[in-house]
Amino acid sequence: MGADIIDGKVFAARLRARIADRVAGLAASDGVTPGLAVVLVGDDPASQVYVRNKGRQTVEAGMHSEEHRLDRTAPEVELLALVARLNRDPAIHGILVQLPLPDHIDASRVLDAVAPEKDVDGFHIANAGRLATGRKAMVPCTPLGCLMLLRDRLGSLDGLEAVVLGRSNIVGRPMAQLLLSENCTVTIAHSRTREPAAVCRRADILIAAVGRPGLVTGDWLKSGATVIDVGINRMPGPDGGTLVGDVDFASAAAVAAAITPVPGGVGPMTIACLLANTLTAACRIHGLPDPEGLTP
Repeated sequence: MGADIIDGKVFAARLRARIADRVAGLAASDGVTPGLAVVLVGDDPASQVYVRNKGRQTVEAGMHSEEHRLDRTAPEVELLALVARLNRDPAIHGILVQLPLPDHIDASRVLDAVAPEKDVDGFHIANAGRLATGRKAMVPCTPLGCLMLLRDRLGSLDGLEAVVLGRSNIVGRPMAQLLLSENCTVTIAHSRTREPAAVCRRADILIAAVGRPGLVTGDWLKSGATVIDVGINRMPGPDGGTLVGDVDFASAAAVAAAITPVPGGVGPMTIACLLANTLTAACRIHGLPDPEGLTP
């Protein structure tokens, strides 16, 4: 029997519906409408599609949505001035600067210019530090989405052995911190790990986030493992090619108990969790309790 498919599209749709209900309730009871501002520098086609989808889903959830576009040649000081203005805007509770930024702009400087309480991407150094020390923080959207899928599938993660394949600041490191907070035993494997397949075979939970198509095959997995494939890799071909994950789906599905597909697994959760973070930020900024079930 093959692995159960963890359907991120279905879960994300349910999550967005819950968020929309809570946004409506917040507006009715407290007069607060969460506001999200997305900043795009340049004209990267993939980023444009992503930003457009974010804006559409923000409006569908009943939130205030703003989109700010700067020319690719815009100086860093112009972008920083825009971020400073959004930091001061009381109608905006979440600020997202779309990555990647052009080479002449220091991404770290820009991300750290976002007010930590409005940092719905969870990339500010203050939020990274809070997460690392087990304090309340804005959590990066993709790891938060992965955690939601794991909780939905497994219930309690207490005592499970988890391997995170990849150590980026966007996914790998915050994912490991979230799993530690769930009382997992956590190993981070990366490009310098000796015998990564042997490390992965210990995992009850495997998170693959390295950007290498088909790296993880079935013989890397423990029988009955739960596999979360964060990788999104476009392979060449007609009509723009196909999307594949970091996990070889066919061989992995023969060994795992449950697995996310690519596309349709983790991807839809990222924007849904961006909306969740925006709602959470609005509640915190206005001194209201965190919305139940949307934070770690």
